[in-house]
Amino acid sequence: MQKRILGKNGLEVSAIGLGCMGMSFSYGPAKDRGEMIALMRAAVESGVTFFDTAEVYGPFTNEELVGEALSPLRDRVVIATKFGFDIGTDPRGTGGAPKLNSRPDHIKAVADASLKRLGLDHIDLFYQHRVDPDVPIEDVAGAVRDLVQAGKVRHFGLSEAGPQTIRRAHTVHKVTALQSEYSLWWRRPEAEIIPVLEELGIGLVPYSPLGKGFLTGKIDESTAFGSDDFRSILPRFKGSALKANLALVTRLTEIAAEKHATAAQVALAWLLAQKPWIVPIPGTTSLARLTENIAAADVDLTQDDLAKIEAAAAELPVEGARYPEQLEAMTYR
Repeated sequence: MQKRILGKNGLEVSAIGLGCMGMSFSYGPAKDRGEMIALMRAAVESGVTFFDTAEVYGPFTNEELVGEALSPLRDRVVIATKFGFDIGTDPRGTGGAPKLNSRPDHIKAVADASLKRLGLDHIDLFYQHRVDPDVPIEDVAGAVRDLVQAGKVRHFGLSEAGPQTIRRAHTVHKVTALQSEYSLWWRRPEAEIIPVLEELGIGLVPYSPLGKGFLTGKIDESTAFGSDDFRSILPRFKGSALKANLALVTRLTEIAAEKHATAAQVALAWLLAQKPWIVPIPGTTSLARLTENIAAADVDLTQDDLAKIEAAAAELPVEGARYPEQLEAMTYR
């Protein structure tokens, strides 16, 4: 597996990481614990060194799962987790708006609790999950700086933050990485976010790099999502929007066939081709999908390939909002 560097402080990770959320949360029932532990350990043996979790995934249970799986392999992995919610409110907003909490005392309490659940003596990368409008970002960055100085955290990250928030945070404590949705399914970061990251030397960690599974080509008009699947509330996965969006996946699949690859692999390879400091974290609960995703790092897209993908994206724009209004309002602050 190729390696990439996030930020200017030398955080080296595998070119493709593993998002662990779906093992416990958001995409249907929690998966078998033993199988998920085996999957994460198989990922490490295949060269993956970068694993993503958060306290809200479960809540709490995903950190415990990741900690148990990776404890024997600690010296070979980088573990990222997140703070920023008051657990006890629905972190996905399906039962009402989630409650944010990035007060410095809360951040420090979350860090201690996450360390315990993960079984770590330090967190490699600690993200603010969503910007809290009630807490100045300077106070947030200062709290994480304190945790770094105490040896509990190595690197500071933000998630779905806007350009001015990124700049302000970076002046207090260097931001190593921004985690935000970015893919052929969602390209808003290209306008303002990516230029700021390049200027400041901050890495980008795209979550949902396969469009929450849509870009794999395994979803069609007959796909039904249960009430415990987050996609059931997303406008892009409904009705006429879903039907229209299938055209882009069809074209992506055709381009992939020319490369003897899958649509998912081309979608991930496209992300890797955008900048050398972009590290996508596709999530999966399947060993076959894990193997497929890892192989994307070996798919070499030529300039002609990239031009074909751009032409398809321009001709077949994605329809529908990516989130319900109340969740979208929590981003790009």
